[in-house]
Amino acid sequence: MSGPDPLTTAALPEHEVKALLREAGVPVPRGATAASAGQVAAAAEGLTPPLVLKAFGAGLVHKSDSGAVRLALGGPAEAAEAAAGMLEGLLAQGITPDGFLVEEQAAPGVELIVGAVRDPGFGPVLLAGLGGVWTEALRDTAVCLCPVSETDVRRMLASLRGARLLHGYRGRPAVDLDALVKLLLTLGGAGGLWERLELGEFELNPVIATGQGVVAVDARHIPDEPRAEPPAAPAAGTDFTALFEPRAVAVVGASTSRPNFGNMFLEFYRATGVPLVAVHPEADEIDGVPAVPVLADADADYALVAVPAARCAEVVRQAGGIPFVQVMSGGFGEAGAPELEAELVRAAREAGTRLLGPNCMGVYSPRGGQTFIGGEPGPPGHVALISQSGGLAGEVVKVGERRGLAFSRVATVGNSADVTPAELLRWLATDEHTSAVGMYLEDPRDGRALFEALMSVRGRLPVVLLVGGRSAQGRRAAASHTGGMVGDGRVWQALAGQTGATLVTSQDDLIGALSFFQSHTGRLGAVPADGEDGDGDSAVLVIGPSGGASVLAADVFDAAGLSLDALPEEARTGLRALGIGVGSSLANPLEIPVGPRGRPELVREAIAAIVARRPYPDVVAHVNVQSFFTYGSSAEPLYACARNLAQAQQDLPAVRITLVTRNGECAPPGVEDGVRAIAAGAGIPVYRSMEAAAVAVAAAKRFTRGA
Repeated sequence: MSGPDPLTTAALPEHEVKALLREAGVPVPRGATAASAGQVAAAAEGLTPPLVLKAFGAGLVHKSDSGAVRLALGGPAEAAEAAAGMLEGLLAQGITPDGFLVEEQAAPGVELIVGAVRDPGFGPVLLAGLGGVWTEALRDTAVCLCPVSETDVRRMLASLRGARLLHGYRGRPAVDLDALVKLLLTLGGAGGLWERLELGEFELNPVIATGQGVVAVDARHIPDEPRAEPPAAPAAGTDFTALFEPRAVAVVGASTSRPNFGNMFLEFYRATGVPLVAVHPEADEIDGVPAVPVLADADADYALVAVPAARCAEVVRQAGGIPFVQVMSGGFGEAGAPELEAELVRAAREAGTRLLGPNCMGVYSPRGGQTFIGGEPGPPGHVALISQSGGLAGEVVKVGERRGLAFSRVATVGNSADVTPAELLRWLATDEHTSAVGMYLEDPRDGRALFEALMSVRGRLPVVLLVGGRSAQGRRAAASHTGGMVGDGRVWQALAGQTGATLVTSQDDLIGALSFFQSHTGRLGAVPADGEDGDGDSAVLVIGPSGGASVLAADVFDAAGLSLDALPEEARTGLRALGIGVGSSLANPLEIPVGPRGRPELVREAIAAIVARRPYPDVVAHVNVQSFFTYGSSAEPLYACARNLAQAQQDLPAVRITLVTRNGECAPPGVEDGVRAIAAGAGIPVYRSMEAAAVAVAAAKRFTRGA
């Protein structure tokens, strides 16, 4: 089936769109067209009333707003009369229709909107939700990136606030859900219509769903405008090892008289011990670093360029033989100068080098001596970070290392004019030193490539996404409801949902989720079978003091989509044998006496008693740090609790244990670090709040389900 002419941007006539649908196997009403109002009666012969009459032509994108739709017509004569009146009304508005479409009116049912639109960032996106008049009134819709799977479609429909209407509500029959799923797959699945059309916007509103099936009673297709082909990118498969572990580094832009960013980076690199050369047209050395006159004379794997934007392309053209060049300078596309950015990319292509940036801070890798931040590098680890913000990346590194994160590779990519987040992610999935990846993104440059990269690492590499400016992503003027409703932050939510990545809303949660993945790297696949009372991989056991804190914890974990499954009777018996809950009920969250005067081994014993009888993939233990110093004078009881929890983790390698130190600011200086060190030795992440722990645990559940 051939698509519509890609050179036109006008909406196709509805009957032509329905012909495409009919050919693809989507049910549409029986109907016929008439070139004029006088031919409507003849066109309606043979159709079974009640009938629907619609005008079509230029200026009739939203037909109901123009009075170009009439329902419940009794037969050909009434349809002809309606056409005459409709024509008169349209001419009064300055609209001359191209013709009329008369169809059999579909039986009533649940009205839905189904559509596809080409999002400017992520390409084809499928949308489904309540349709008809409810489309604008409730905006109850869900989206997924194409191609969608049957699992994606069923999850979309289940996520609607009005999902109960599909399953029968207040005496109304359930719809044929399988027929609805088939329609969505026909439009947005592999080999679906989205692949065969010049997809600008494609909307079916409403689709009427009943117990007998579905029918698309209104259809609109606006072909995409011609798009310029993007510049050819380098062949895929770049090995980025030298970017993070360079033999030597060249710095362009350091001054002999007025210290600047270039001089700052010379200082940073001297501290890491990486072989270093400066580039300066006159000096033999700068700040004790030997200098060469041009970049072409530098024997290095990595060059950092910190000169004004207008000079950057000239410098990059001299980078032949240097695998990677990072342009720190701003003043390109982000500053309204896309021509400078395009020239920079051309210069990199001519030199045969890969370009990082522009408008970025650089690379950090303790293992390879790479750095863009001052001070002693942290320990080498297995957590990677890709960030479009250099400043935020520096914060994540410093704060993350303070909380125990150890990084393998950190790359700031700025405008991502050449090297993109998607390309780096694919490489990191092959990197033996990386076991989890965090990403801070604003404009992924090629959202479709990012989607494909995330799908390629699904279930193999945990990814945590923090996105800036989600509310503005993809917004554009759109003639259809579909375009207007897809172009918001829900595209990012769909991306995460389909790929198993975790979408967080704060820097703190980004660090927290990465900490969980770092601590429990070897336990991410250890999910016990479903228990009688819950859904297995979403189950969490919460254990600690204070009934009020436990109640609040239940709310927090429920909001995160995690299940606090009830304790089995056998576990209750074991707990009572420990003196827990005697004479009272036992529940999850489980309240036990944890404090300066309690037995520090009680938490360990309680966890063992429960897990032996009912598998919980995750156990979240919490302590009230304030109580240890209000009712005690030493940190030792708190440390003893942490040591016993560490022992529990060692005894139960298939369980992921998390510690929450509530009110940690009440501890004397250094105590929290001591607790964190004890926990880290056993691979237990530590959080200050239930909210932070819930985000991290949910991230692991999401990754496990995608595995």
